[in-house]
Amino acid sequence: MGSKHNSSANRARSPVSIFVVLGLCCFFYLLGAWQKNGFGKGDRIALEMPKQTDCNIFPDLDFESHHNIVAIVESSEPKAKVFKPCDVRYTDYTPCQEQDRAMTFPRENMIYRERHCPAEKEKLQCLIPAPKGYTTPFPWPKSRDYVHYANVPYKSLTVEKAIQNWVQFQGNVFKFPGGGTMFPHGADAYIDELASVIPIADGSVRTALDTGCGVASWGAYLLKRNVLAMSFAPKDNHEAQVQFALERGVPAVIGVLGTIHLPYPSRVFDMAQCSRCLIPWTENDGMYLMEVDRVLRPGGYWILSGPPINWKTYYKTWKRSKDDVKAEQRKIEELAELLCWEKKYEKGDIAIWRKKVNAKSCRRKSANICEARNADDVWYKKMDSCITPFPEVSSANEVAGGELKKFPARLFAVPPRIAKGFVPEVTIESYEEDNKQWKKHVNAYKRIS
Repeated sequence: MGSKHNSSANRARSPVSIFVVLGLCCFFYLLGAWQKNGFGKGDRIALEMPKQTDCNIFPDLDFESHHNIVAIVESSEPKAKVFKPCDVRYTDYTPCQEQDRAMTFPRENMIYRERHCPAEKEKLQCLIPAPKGYTTPFPWPKSRDYVHYANVPYKSLTVEKAIQNWVQFQGNVFKFPGGGTMFPHGADAYIDELASVIPIADGSVRTALDTGCGVASWGAYLLKRNVLAMSFAPKDNHEAQVQFALERGVPAVIGVLGTIHLPYPSRVFDMAQCSRCLIPWTENDGMYLMEVDRVLRPGGYWILSGPPINWKTYYKTWKRSKDDVKAEQRKIEELAELLCWEKKYEKGDIAIWRKKVNAKSCRRKSANICEARNADDVWYKKMDSCITPFPEVSSANEVAGGELKKFPARLFAVPPRIAKGFVPEVTIESYEEDNKQWKKHVNAYKRIS
């Protein structure tokens, strides 16, 4: 009954709902038509706006773009400066070793072979071009023995040093047999003789200095024995010497022992050598040997092969008198004693001295000791004819400045300078934090070798 009653009521209301909906539709249709004909209030304003002739009716309108922040960011970016290539005649240009400029300086004490940099107005604002046909160098270890001719197109050394096996020209490459003026049988044989006196194989020697290096074959062949050699030679008539070394992958710089210090801190090399380097060791009161002593570690070795060693055999070849070369060797021996160097070996063309480990074990007579100064502050500083003092020790067996571990343990050991407080203590902590990483590198190195 209830459902029947409800259904009849719904049927009674349905026509009324339909009429309401139709009425609303008609009302909104008429309202829209009225607005479209322009009789609405909003439309009257819209119709009147084109009639206005004053453009300043809305003076606050701003039609400029607002990108100031972006513009500021873009303007802060540096614009790339383009440098054009220099003329091809500058292929071998080395600003601070320019030959024309060098010849204006005195030749005394090799001053003209030292660094003489151009004034600001003389500096080139272009890129030094590579030699025509320059090719990517051979990868190591092949680069030790071969260099592309196009990279260093100079043959003078192949002629002048032909019998000494420095370098040979073959096809389109240079070959480096490993020879040298004082090791005609090759650098390996020469190093083997040194190793019979100097403990190279056990890691005691890690760093070396090659003075007047030539094409740096000594340093090239030391690398496979885990010794890093820094080589230097002047830019002279054989200007390509150092460039050959660099193309071979051997560390080298243009340099000379003249009037300024070598650009290295004190006590950084385990070994130093002169293989017919033509450095006048006895001149200027032994100043050049004193500079070698400064950079040589206590307990380090100095090797001299060439004049005046074995003077009895070569004095005629050198076109010198017996008395002259004999006096030169005697003077070197006296200077070595003054520096606290002990002679360990002399045979044939080679002589080897070892620096004492501290001043307590030194029996030298009076010597000109350098006044208190920072022996590491040497950049562009004049050399003096004085001996850099040993760091103080408490016993005759202590190594002055601290004893270094052998390589490769030296890689992750705290250097003695740091351990003794020469730098802030935080550096020690940073070394200890890196020890694990260093040990990983060393283990990897051991696996490779």
